[in-house]
Amino acid sequence: MAWVYLLFAGIFEVVWSTAMKESHGFTRLIPSILTVFFMILSVVLLAISMKTLPLGTSYTIWVGIGAIGAFILGVVMFGESLNPLRVIAVLLIFAGVILLKVATKG
Repeated sequence: MAWVYLLFAGIFEVVWSTAMKESHGFTRLIPSILTVFFMILSVVLLAISMKTLPLGTSYTIWVGIGAIGAFILGVVMFGESLNPLRVIAVLLIFAGVILLKVATKG
């Protein structure tokens, strides 16, 4: 179950970071509220997953899911650049996340 909590914690990290972008520096109410709500939910789920998963593994995977998700949404929703070097960087993050999952028992 810890891996499921960690997956959702990472997904909610993507949600809050996207809402934060849409809040325009916390000047728009609804995106600001969504940012805080999903930030708290994400951290709580991360904490629950850390009850059984190692700190280094859970935190790194949480950050990796958030980074990859934010990168994808940045390209799709906000027209951020997509060049070979950025794609390679994200693929390396993805490879690291997968390797940590495989190397961790549980």
